[in-house]
Amino acid sequence: MKIWGITRRWILNSLGVILLVLSTLIICMSLVVQGYVYNGIQQTINGRSGELTNVFADYGKKTAVEFSTAARSYVENSPSKEMMEMMVLSSAGRILVTSTGFPPDQSQVMPDFQEALGNDDGYGTWKGQLSSGEKVMAVTRVIRNENGSALGSIRYVVSLEQADQQIFTIVGALMLLGLLVIFLVVLSSSYFIKSIVDPIKQISVTAKRIAQGDFNARIQNRQDDEIGELCETINKMAVELGTSEKMKNDFISSVSHELRTPLTAIKGWAETLQGLEDTDQDMYEKGMGVIIRESERLSGIVEELLDFSRMQNGRMTLMMDKIDILAELGEAVYMFTDRAQAEGKFLVYEEPAMLSPVLGDINRLRQVFVNIIDNALKYTSEGDTVSVTAEQKDGKIIVVIGDTGCGISPQDLPNVKKKFYKANQTVRGSGIGLALADEIMQLHDGRLDLESQEGVGTVVTITIPTLRQVSSATKPIPAVEERNPEQNG
Repeated sequence: MKIWGITRRWILNSLGVILLVLSTLIICMSLVVQGYVYNGIQQTINGRSGELTNVFADYGKKTAVEFSTAARSYVENSPSKEMMEMMVLSSAGRILVTSTGFPPDQSQVMPDFQEALGNDDGYGTWKGQLSSGEKVMAVTRVIRNENGSALGSIRYVVSLEQADQQIFTIVGALMLLGLLVIFLVVLSSSYFIKSIVDPIKQISVTAKRIAQGDFNARIQNRQDDEIGELCETINKMAVELGTSEKMKNDFISSVSHELRTPLTAIKGWAETLQGLEDTDQDMYEKGMGVIIRESERLSGIVEELLDFSRMQNGRMTLMMDKIDILAELGEAVYMFTDRAQAEGKFLVYEEPAMLSPVLGDINRLRQVFVNIIDNALKYTSEGDTVSVTAEQKDGKIIVVIGDTGCGISPQDLPNVKKKFYKANQTVRGSGIGLALADEIMQLHDGRLDLESQEGVGTVVTITIPTLRQVSSATKPIPAVEERNPEQNG
């Protein structure tokens, strides 16, 4: 019993999907948290840099030296220098002073300064790593005179190391939460899988016993679900198999007795006749009479067994003979004349003068006509017309049965000749009539074709070769067998 088969499939499917969903959620939430934190820092820097508009509002006519002096004073006295580094840059991008008091790194790239110089609003931002490896966010504001020339810039730099640490802490918490969810899912699912695997294991053991001939084996069913239904089904199957086995044994015993009786009589009289003298004519005739009668009886028993086998397999032999198909078609139409009148429908039969005989089973061909006409009447309404025509063409008899009924939809038309298929569930019938008729026509080396348009009607064309056509064929006619026919209802 491959218990790990179900568990492995669950791990690969369900648990794999859960891991994928949780991983996606954690990644998305991490990006959202990072964006939220970074956006907060960005807004804080923008708020600080936005006050420069008021601080340096009257510097349109000042010189770069005057701006540098005022900017130094602003940076040294700004309360923002406690939370971020502030720099005063010259118009060429040289660092003049920093709020930290340490010597500035003049080789450090400042993409935000280059962006601010190129923008009309004098604003630029950048996220990246310094030459020291520290991750920062920087914003630069360029102050211009009334001619549009840059007097200088003030740059704000905030370290993202602490923010990234906070983000990492949140992501770690999310991952722990995801692991907790997976643990709970695995814990609950292990119980669920066990509730499936254990009964399946019991079912497998019991099924093996049944397969080995122990029809008294039963499965202890403690579940009221699909597995419980499966257990009940297997138990019922064991009962049916046991009953069938008993019937088979009784049947074999009965048949053996029936066969033994005539065989015993035949053997006994054969031995008696073997020792008779030529003069005992009466005894000889009596013995031969017994042997003939018992042989006929034995032959009848064997034929019954063969018929029983055919019945069990659903196969019977067609009785092929030369028949007048026109007479059978006319009789089939006549059978439905009264019904058509009673239902207010028109059954029109254009009977030809003469048709050549065909080779077929008279009962089966009549059944084909009956099934098709019956279907035509079932699928038509009051006032509709069912027409039947027949003609002989190119060595074949062509019977066309058409109606002006509801028709068959395009999606149903390819399937209507399949066994048990019903296109219209509102009309009585088992769904095997057309399938049976089609099979009978194939056994007669003929065809049954359908053409239909929904809302317009259906035309069924039955084609069967004439007796002359069959006789002139090069191949011999094979023995024909078919399933036990049933009327289309």
